[in-house]
Amino acid sequence: MSRANLVLLALLAIALPLSLLAGRVWIDPATTPNAAVILMELRLPRGLLAIVVGAGLGAAGAAMQGYLRNPLADPGLFGIAPGAALGAVASFWFGYAASGWLLPIFALAGAGGAMALLALIAGRTGGIALFTLAGLMIASLAGALTSLAISLAPNAFAMSEIVTWLMGALTDRGWDDVWLAAPLVALGIAFLALAGRSLDALTLGDAAARSLGTQPGRLLALLVLGVGLTVGAGVAVAGIIGFVGLIVPHLVRPLTDRRPSQLILPSALAGALLVLVADSICRVLPLVTELRLGIALSLIGAPFFLGLLLRMRRGLA
Repeated sequence: MSRANLVLLALLAIALPLSLLAGRVWIDPATTPNAAVILMELRLPRGLLAIVVGAGLGAAGAAMQGYLRNPLADPGLFGIAPGAALGAVASFWFGYAASGWLLPIFALAGAGGAMALLALIAGRTGGIALFTLAGLMIASLAGALTSLAISLAPNAFAMSEIVTWLMGALTDRGWDDVWLAAPLVALGIAFLALAGRSLDALTLGDAAARSLGTQPGRLLALLVLGVGLTVGAGVAVAGIIGFVGLIVPHLVRPLTDRRPSQLILPSALAGALLVLVADSICRVLPLVTELRLGIALSLIGAPFFLGLLLRMRRGLA
């Protein structure tokens, strides 16, 4: 295992226990009443879920940047997360969210459908501009349909649930959410890891990749499955949490040899660390109500994205 992975694992091992103690009320296991129950039934599943969701988003972002050869690629920017959100919102609209398994199934279907539609429209040789435009179109369409679902919500309770859920948060999540998301995210990361060598070959160009044995159809299938599972599972249990897949590959890329295959695992670990720390900060901020995790990460990610755009503009000047 590389030094970067070991460092990130060590940071996670430090951050997780601290996150269990952090909150509006800091927990002292020796003196806080019912400390064991609070830690095991409330804060531990929430911390583990933050790790699971962040790992999936980080790995998906690294894989998409490698596949598109676009440093601005992100599941949210290219319509994957909005597609998953649309699927989940549909489950709220039709009243299926009350069933524990139907909401994630709808979210997974939305994420996989958005990824497949992106591949169908842009193809593998469409170039960065076409991929970007296709992704923005899918995100815009999913956003419009989500807004339509909100405006036509069958009752005020459904509307409130949809709007609150879309903000993205890990509040009130439990072990059931962990058991649901963890295997799906792990399977998705495994698919992305299997695509690693083909992603490395793509850095040499399409023709060179084919000469090295890369099968475009197999690679696309692995990415559709991997990104759909990781993003869909995350959206299903936490709502929209953006910019993780954009930020963490850029942070860990200097610590690797910059091959896409070597970036997936560090990005997963860094994504887990970022979401865990951000969720802990949301809990300790002295606000009237807890800041939603999706809002907090957007406040971090938007300036980061702007910085990347300005850096690319200077490079082109």
